[in-house]
Amino acid sequence: MAYYRKPDWFTQRIFNPAVALLTRAGVSIWGSRVLRVRGRTSGEWRSHPVNLLTYEANQYLVAPRGLTQWVRNIRVAGGGELLLGNKVQRFKAVEIADEKKVPILRAYLKRWAVEVGIFFQGVRADSSDEDLRRIAPDHPVFRVEPAG
Repeated sequence: MAYYRKPDWFTQRIFNPAVALLTRAGVSIWGSRVLRVRGRTSGEWRSHPVNLLTYEANQYLVAPRGLTQWVRNIRVAGGGELLLGNKVQRFKAVEIADEKKVPILRAYLKRWAVEVGIFFQGVRADSSDEDLRRIAPDHPVFRVEPAG
């Protein structure tokens, strides 16, 4: 069964909308963006606040909660948009193979463990490579590339 941690009431109704509101206003909270991706069945734009990780000159989206709706949608759409204020970054998403995720997950946890660490099954930024490899399949990662 695919790993997924559903947001609680506070996250869904207060935290995520507040972060999205600030990000839409142009205030990035530790790299926050609003991800817009087309729904895989409706074709309608769906929005969700995300943390955009810059690691070794590349940008990545990591799904700390696992197989979320935005992950399912981005796999079908192949990309989307990242918003920060009035700036729109259209992108193509390239999914990263599990065996290449370890350094990206470690960097993500170093940056946002306080916010999302609970979703990584006790694995932390200073955990072993073996522990990070074990949880890698539960956390989709996408490299963000400029859309053509």
